[in-house]
Amino acid sequence: MQTLGRAEESVHVEAPPQVVYDLVADVTRTPEYSPEVDQVVWLDDGGPRVGARFRARNRVPEDSKFSWHNKPVVMAAEPGREFAFARTEAFFGTIVWRYRFEPEGTGTRVTESYEVARPVGRVGWFVIGTLLRDPDRMTTMREGLRESLHRLKRVAEADAASSSSAS
Repeated sequence: MQTLGRAEESVHVEAPPQVVYDLVADVTRTPEYSPEVDQVVWLDDGGPRVGARFRARNRVPEDSKFSWHNKPVVMAAEPGREFAFARTEAFFGTIVWRYRFEPEGTGTRVTESYEVARPVGRVGWFVIGTLLRDPDRMTTMREGLRESLHRLKRVAEADAASSSSAS
């Protein structure tokens, strides 16, 4: 049976920590950089704050007709420093996703990570292997971390450029 454990990746983004934080904490923008998430809506008013919930629709691979929903809850919302949420699904355990933002030169070191808080059950692994046809989900998720950071860098740098040119 597969396991997921924990993984993290980092990238330098030429944008201030607050700009990158604002992009990530606005979860409705997640489809702009996530290779698996194609729609997100807030379920609570008030946006990114601890305890807020949102609904995400995931699709793997991106062009697949198979999708599923989950309802993460925000675990950390420290502007310019950290944003984290946990998603719990029946049979699929609990995974905590975390973004840390550290000033680095003229930009930000962004670290994205996931950690399994409650493991995926046997039924979940059956679904992952059968419906998702993903025999190595850990590798898929690690590749997804790298891809999302690459896309996040591109979007955040474009946001920073447009906000500085508007000033």
